[in-house]
Amino acid sequence: MSRAALGRSPDRFPRPRVGRVTIGAVSDENRWVIVVPVKVASAGKTRLAGAFDSRARTALVRAMALDTVDAAAAAARVARVLVVTADPVIVEAAGPAFGVVAEPTPNEPTPDAAQPAPLNRAIEAGIAGARRLVPRASVAVLLGDVPALRPADLDVALGLADDVPRGFVADADGSGTTLLTGSRGADLSPRFGVGSAAAHAACGHAPLDVSSSSTLRRDVDVPADLEAVAALGLGRRTVSLLERLRG
Repeated sequence: MSRAALGRSPDRFPRPRVGRVTIGAVSDENRWVIVVPVKVASAGKTRLAGAFDSRARTALVRAMALDTVDAAAAAARVARVLVVTADPVIVEAAGPAFGVVAEPTPNEPTPDAAQPAPLNRAIEAGIAGARRLVPRASVAVLLGDVPALRPADLDVALGLADDVPRGFVADADGSGTTLLTGSRGADLSPRFGVGSAAAHAACGHAPLDVSSSSTLRRDVDVPADLEAVAALGLGRRTVSLLERLRG
């Protein structure tokens, strides 16, 4: 991957303003609380292991997650971002500007005991945290692996989500999910994992008509995904890290 392929201006969107948003602002029906689950980085994105050693992969997971969080916070329709994680570096980096919800431990109960998968348990904890802030808030779950996300693309999706109680955005190949939504207090049914797009549709989340070119649909699971999102323009942390790794 060339340096030219990696780049975008670090000023493509403003710095996050979430830390200055009052809880009262969340009650605005046109604004959303975004829940971003982030796995402990050393255990994340194992399918990138062929392209990066464990230390580099861990750093990349953190960079992509924090770039995703920054982009979400810069979206006009977003009032607050809650990061769900047990990763100490993410907690330290996100804590001053964003809300942090502790990821449940394996033996800790969650609001939906029928969802034992660790990612879905973390998501349920984040949703519960959002509901404690404002019970009738519009809540969306955004996975933390969309490092080319543009705030405007998230705003488009949330605008569409305002019109349906429960929605989702599929990833670029149509099988996974990058965004799950529940507007104005509607319950969410997280079914993240293999085939999550079909699983979310089956439990009543409507597919949102987001353009195939939207950066919201470009998540990173394998090295080829990283090449594809680099062409769209990566977040500043991911760009900086990849430049150092590529020398």
